[in-house]
Amino acid sequence: MTKKFARLSGYHWTCILYFAVALFCWQLKYFKHIDNNYLIFRTSYYHFKDHLNLYLEYPKEYYDIFIYGPAFTLLIAPLALMPEGWGFFFWEVGNAAAFLLAIHLLPFNNKIKTSILLLCVIEFANASHYMQFNPIIAAIIIISFVMVKKQKEQYATLLTVFGTLMKLYPIAGLAFFVFSKNKLKFIGWSVVWLGVLLVLPAIISGPQFLLQSYHDWFTALTAKSNLNETLTSGQDWCIMGVARRLTQNAALPNWPFFLFGVAIFGGALLRFKQYASLKFQLQVMCSALLMVVLFSTGSEHPTFIIATAGAVIYIMMQRKPFTTFNIVMLVLLLVITGLGPSDAFPRPARVFMQNYAIKAWPCIIIWVILSYELLFKNFLTDDIPVDSIDVTWQKAGIKQ
Repeated sequence: MTKKFARLSGYHWTCILYFAVALFCWQLKYFKHIDNNYLIFRTSYYHFKDHLNLYLEYPKEYYDIFIYGPAFTLLIAPLALMPEGWGFFFWEVGNAAAFLLAIHLLPFNNKIKTSILLLCVIEFANASHYMQFNPIIAAIIIISFVMVKKQKEQYATLLTVFGTLMKLYPIAGLAFFVFSKNKLKFIGWSVVWLGVLLVLPAIISGPQFLLQSYHDWFTALTAKSNLNETLTSGQDWCIMGVARRLTQNAALPNWPFFLFGVAIFGGALLRFKQYASLKFQLQVMCSALLMVVLFSTGSEHPTFIIATAGAVIYIMMQRKPFTTFNIVMLVLLLVITGLGPSDAFPRPARVFMQNYAIKAWPCIIIWVILSYELLFKNFLTDDIPVDSIDVTWQKAGIKQ
């Protein structure tokens, strides 16, 4: 047994680190009875089953409110049916496993994957500490891209549709349609999964209450977005939120920023000749990971595992990832984005960072640079080096 552990690579030890973080957060939260967020998730299944409005407050059971789609009850149902401690354990470990699988499937060698995981571990710890399922959301977006590249559109669209019906962020996966070599298959499976997954939660609640729940979800999302748009909240840590806080104008509308983001992202997708570059396609994926956070008023501390994954993958897939500028940005990601709102800083500094949404700033800088490259850089002369590509991808000939 000792010899087997001695033969483990740095990549394997990094994966073990993720499970150790998940296990630590589980025992810390569960045995101290501070597992409120998991209770929200777990109880949603029982509320849905008993025809109770998912989006009301239930102060006798937990504080805060549930904000995800009815399809989420399908995901949480197996864990909700377990004893609470075991369900919570598999919830934390499942988040780690999903994120690790997503990074493992990326077309990089283990050295690059190890670096990505190590540089994301602080944000993973943040999400795990708050018992959120944002690591799963990041995994859904990444794996849906990989499945498109492997021409397994049925799985890519399943993840995208299911994820979107739980939390809207994975809708970004629809952008990978442009990279599909089987576009009719992509469209067909998207329609199939949408039809199935829209009605499947009815096996828990029945059709009439499911329909009511979709209406309630839309109402709750609208109210939550309006509530988030303040100048001092722990949410709205996005491009619009930064603008609101810098101008001290809470009434600053979202739509001009949305139009700007769509124009940038759409402009990149119109560069059809660049589709031949794997690096270009991966950079589009990184942009999607960043944008779903940076253009969401619901962005908060544990959400940034999604954006950080996009930022780190972008940096680590460069020919020279450790330039002076990239090192500075990685340090900012670790210190400001990762540790900024935590007890690593004194309270006055944390309040200042929250009031100006400074956690989002490093990700915004990286997104601006990444987007400029997507619009103007020639990726055909600067693709990913062959020695950086995972051997299985090389053997499969997956390049374009």
